[in-house]
Amino acid sequence: MVYKRKLGADGEVTAFKARLVAKGYTKRSEVDFEETYSPVAIAKSIQILLAIAAWVSLLLEKNGKFVICKGPSTASSKLPEAGTHVLMKSYGVMISSRTTMILVYTRRSVGARLRLVLYVDDILLVGSDIKMLGDIKVRLSTQFSMKDMGEASYIFGIKIYRDRSRRLLELTQSSYIEKVLKRFKMEHSKRGLLPMRHGIKLSKKQSPKTDEELKRMSNITYASAVGSIQYVVQCTRPDVAYALSVTSRYQACAREAHWGAVKSILKYLKRTKDMFLIYGGGELILEGYSDASFQSDDDAKSQSNFVLKLNGGVVAWKSSKQDTTADSTTEAEYIAASEAAKEAVWMKNYIQELGVVPSIAEPVVIFCDNNGAIA
Repeated sequence: MVYKRKLGADGEVTAFKARLVAKGYTKRSEVDFEETYSPVAIAKSIQILLAIAAWVSLLLEKNGKFVICKGPSTASSKLPEAGTHVLMKSYGVMISSRTTMILVYTRRSVGARLRLVLYVDDILLVGSDIKMLGDIKVRLSTQFSMKDMGEASYIFGIKIYRDRSRRLLELTQSSYIEKVLKRFKMEHSKRGLLPMRHGIKLSKKQSPKTDEELKRMSNITYASAVGSIQYVVQCTRPDVAYALSVTSRYQACAREAHWGAVKSILKYLKRTKDMFLIYGGGELILEGYSDASFQSDDDAKSQSNFVLKLNGGVVAWKSSKQDTTADSTTEAEYIAASEAAKEAVWMKNYIQELGVVPSIAEPVVIFCDNNGAIA
């Protein structure tokens, strides 16, 4: 049995849960199971739906689920007093989270559409027709074990605020950030002004050289801290994307200087934990912005950066080191613009499938500040 306290949007305990967990670690790879990853809707697909929901004033409903699907195979489990043959998916079984595959469903009827977004064990329903929302929840609950959470105000660790009169929707991860700060003992640290100090230079040459350094760094959960920050960045905080991109390169060879840079990010998040990602006040027009820094890394690689906006808010963003070595600023800027364009094509196709943004049929404009790259 695994016991857990379920936390709400403000970090308060909302329920005490107990889960009967199978010993999945006894299963053998390629014998008892193959792939085990859990399918989730990617953050940008959810953010696009939320940006559209703010504009059209769609309803957001949340439901929880887990034991809803039959697995592709059966499993035997030993209980305290007996044994059982498991047909449905269960906590602990390697393939449990994998048995649900489609991530975003669309249901159409005359004059209305409904979207169902799946993220591991949470369901988000987005639609404009109250009756259709109610009908689909009833139909799902008759087939699967579910809990209706009502209007969505907290999904996937993200708190949602809505102002329907102004068509605004705001996202924040303040509670999650506080949890991360406590996990890495940074809740009492000073508040950082920037996610990365100006002029700081990190490189692999700073990696631990002595056994003493290696031992000291082995006690620091560097990769876990980077992973925790990554979830914040991909959901609501594009302003930390560059700092994360730099610090994530040294997970296998981190030293005190690298750890200091990660702590700077955490200090900055402490100061800005109540910042919001806001959708509203704009048009339902997809547009992008790209930029690059030329040969900014030790290996002469450049850095690509881009953001894509919809309804006044950012729905996709990325900051990453380029794979190839650019020979000029123009080439570096062109590579960054190309990466932004590829992302825009995917988003354009996705939004077209949703069928509620007529302007998406028009070409997507990518803004770039280099005339040579544009030409």
